Amino acid sequence: MSSAQFFKSYFQGGFECADQINRDGTRVNLLQETQHDIRVEEDYQLLRALNIYTAREGICWSAVEKEPGFFDFSEVLVRMKAAEKYGIQVIWDLIHFGYPDGLFPTHPHFVPRFENLCRAFARFYAENSSEILYVVPINEISFLSWFSGEARGTVPFTINNGWDIKYHLCKAALQGIRILKQEIPTCKIVMVEPLVKIHDNGEGPESVFRRNEYQFEAMDIIGGRMCPELGGDESYLEILGFNYYWNCQWKGEAETIWWPNTSGERTPLNELLAEAYKRYGKPMFLSETGHFGEGRVEWLEEVTHECLIAQEKGVDFHGICIYPIIDRPDWDNLSYYSHCGIFDLDEQQNRIPVTEYIESLEEQQQLVTNSVIF
Repeated sequence: MSSAQFFKSYFQGGFECADQINRDGTRVNLLQETQHDIRVEEDYQLLRALNIYTAREGICWSAVEKEPGFFDFSEVLVRMKAAEKYGIQVIWDLIHFGYPDGLFPTHPHFVPRFENLCRAFARFYAENSSEILYVVPINEISFLSWFSGEARGTVPFTINNGWDIKYHLCKAALQGIRILKQEIPTCKIVMVEPLVKIHDNGEGPESVFRRNEYQFEAMDIIGGRMCPELGGDESYLEILGFNYYWNCQWKGEAETIWWPNTSGERTPLNELLAEAYKRYGKPMFLSETGHFGEGRVEWLEEVTHECLIAQEKGVDFHGICIYPIIDRPDWDNLSYYSHCGIFDLDEQQNRIPVTEYIESLEEQQQLVTNSVIF
């Protein structure tokens, strides 16, 4: 039996909120591209119709800080009020890959600018909501460090710089957490990181073990287990979110072990969750998961099954966030849509229900309800 549940619904809906500069040097804002920013009431009604009452959202730092030190949360307020109106609990990301123009993690102004953001958002939230604040200071530090510091995917577009990016993102996150806790002591800090499995491709067990440890470094730093000079603390690891997709297991550097697991090489998700829980012993949930096209139904069924097995093993597990709930364009090609939502999008951004996916969700919701764990 899990401890008291944090979330209003076991199944959750995530709205794509990436706002980074892409490989072409173009600012993307997927809240705007999917029109969630102006169709939030419609989207929240769709969630309610699916019996989903918890959502992941992002404030889009690049949009709310109009100039250094000046914040405009008016668009965020629209979503907050819509959530209140429709009874939707929100988990807020402060950084979901994007920063204001001219800013990046190793810039000397990055930490103080992020501190200002955290303070301004906390005060804004306290003035406008009586709900408990669930907040992700920085989404997927480990992925963002690799993406921007090794793969040139966004600013500062570097290679061989992943650790430096990670260190400074963790430094900023810790400063932000301290400010959030000062302003709103009751807020819940949600750490969101990828959950991956790198398999031996001939490099040997020591090398594979070391590379698998990379995914936990950010949580270890925030929890004070690494880099103690940054002032991490175990108490900051309140709720742990893990993002898990079809391409989260691979051999060597980049040889994906494909899903479905016909080769038998993939490690079952329940084992990955159990290993993470053994490491941290904190409440957990899948903060992002989903698939594309025809594989969406089978993926959801497998993931739900695996999460229930993890709970039977004693993992303090709190839910599954389908991400995204509304389809989204590709970061580097905004004309290409991924067909990965419970609702796909047409050229007018209308929400097109994927019937078989919805039916599968209803079946999985019933399966969870009938589970002896609840």
